[in-house]
Amino acid sequence: MTNGSPRARRLALWAQRQAHVVPAPLRRLGARAVRRFVNPDVGTPGPSEDWSVPLVPASGVGDLEALRPLVAETCPSLPPPAGEVTGSPPVRCVIAASVLDVGGAEEVAAFLARRLPSHGFETVVVYSALRLPGQEGEGGRLARALAAEGVETRLLTPADAAGWMRSWRPDVISAHNADDWLLDIAVELGVPWVETLHDMHRLYHPHSWGPERQRAQRISAQVAVSDLVRQQYLRRNPAYRGDRIVTVPNGVDASRVLLVDRAQARAALGLTEEFLFVSLARYCLQKNTFGLVSAFSDVADEHPEAHLLVAGRADDDLLYFEQTRQLAASLPTADRIHLRGHCANPLALLAAADAFVLDSFFEGWSLASMEALAAGVPVVLTDVGGAREQLGDGRRGHLVANPAGEADLVDWPVINDLRYRPQPNRAELASAMSSMIRERTMWAAARPRLRDEAIRLFSPSESVAGHAGVLRAVALDAPLQAQDRRSHR
Repeated sequence: MTNGSPRARRLALWAQRQAHVVPAPLRRLGARAVRRFVNPDVGTPGPSEDWSVPLVPASGVGDLEALRPLVAETCPSLPPPAGEVTGSPPVRCVIAASVLDVGGAEEVAAFLARRLPSHGFETVVVYSALRLPGQEGEGGRLARALAAEGVETRLLTPADAAGWMRSWRPDVISAHNADDWLLDIAVELGVPWVETLHDMHRLYHPHSWGPERQRAQRISAQVAVSDLVRQQYLRRNPAYRGDRIVTVPNGVDASRVLLVDRAQARAALGLTEEFLFVSLARYCLQKNTFGLVSAFSDVADEHPEAHLLVAGRADDDLLYFEQTRQLAASLPTADRIHLRGHCANPLALLAAADAFVLDSFFEGWSLASMEALAAGVPVVLTDVGGAREQLGDGRRGHLVANPAGEADLVDWPVINDLRYRPQPNRAELASAMSSMIRERTMWAAARPRLRDEAIRLFSPSESVAGHAGVLRAVALDAPLQAQDRRSHR
C-alpha cells in the first residue's frame, strides 16, 4: 500500500474510529504510525467553499457571499462607552497573538486594538505567523483587515522581537495565545504580561499542569473570558492567586453584526420551508463536529424538514474532517447534512439560519454563538465556557450537557476517547434541537428580542473597559479591581 492510497486511507480511518478500545500508550504509538503511513494532505480534499451551490439542489438563486447588510438597519441604542480616560499619559500596550488570520482569540485581540485607544492606550498588534502550521493559502485575513483600518500591526520573530520591544517601550502586554518565546523576552525586559484565558485547551492534560504553574509565576495577571474558564484554571493551578484572575466576558460589537435580508439569504441557499441549523466552527476535535453530525442524524430521522450546515476550516485536521464526511455520507439523511468550508459572508448564513448549534467539548467564550444571538438567532450550546451566561436561563436557547460529562473536568484523555464513540449528551442534544424545530414559530418571533438582549447585555464598551482596567492597573503596579459582573438574565 502506498502512502495516501485509498486502501491505506480506509485502514487509517477505521483504525482511528476503533482507537478507544486500545490502551492509551499503544494508542499514542498507533496515532504516530497512522500519521506516517497516511499523509493527511494527500488525497484528502477539504470542504467546498463554493457558495454558489445551494443546499437544496436546483432551488438556489443568487450569490450568498455577495449579499450585503440592510442599508436601512439601525442597531439598538447602547449605553455610552464606559471608563474613557483623558488628560493622563497614555499606556503603551502591545497586543500579542501567535497567528493573525481568523479565530476567536485573534478577533478579541483585534477588538482591543480598535477600542483601547479610546481608554487612553497606544496600541500595536504583534504576531508571529499569518496562518496555522499546515494551513493552506495565504492566511493573514485579520492582519490585512487591521492594516486597512489603519491599526498598527507588526510581524515579529524571535530574532527581532527584543530589539523592537526596546525601541517601542511598551508598558504592558495583552497576550492572546501568544508564543512563549515572546513571554521570555518580556520577562527579560521587565514588561508585565497579562494573559487572556480564552479557553483551557493547553491545560487539558495533567502533564501540562506543572509547566503551567512555573510559567504562571512570570505572569502579572490574567483575564478569564468566563467564570467557568476561571474555575477550570484555578482547579489546575490552585497556587495562582485568585485575585489576580479577573473575569471579563467578551462583548459583541453590533456594528460588525449587521442584519442581512433573510429572504434573500435563504433563497441563495435554496431554502423554502426547511429548518436550518447553522454551525460556524472549524472541523476539529474541540468543536466535535463528528458528535454533532451523529446527534443530528437522530433529529433528521424525526424531522424531514431539518437541515444542518457546518461552515469552517478543515486544514488543521483533514483526517478529522474526512471521518466526519464519511459519517455524514453513510447516513440515510446525508442529503440534509452540508459540510462546507469557510464562508466570507457569515452574516448571510446567520440570516438564513433558524437556529445555531455548537456541540463543543470546550470553549472560552464563543464569539460565533454571540454573533448568532446578535443576529437574532437562538442557540443550542453544550455546557462550555460562556454558555451559561449567553443563554440566560433558557431565554436565548437551550443548554445541554457537555459531550465529555461534567464541564469542569474536561481533559484531553477523555476527549480523545470519545471522539468517534457515542457521547453521553447525544440524546439530550438531539432533544434540544428537536425542541427548536417544534418551537419554530416562537423563536422566529423572538429574533428582535434576542438581538436586542445580546447587544445590550454583552456590551463591547463594558468588555473593553474591563480589559483596560486590568491592563492599566498592571502597567501602573496598582491593585486589581474585581469587575462588576452582571447576571445576564
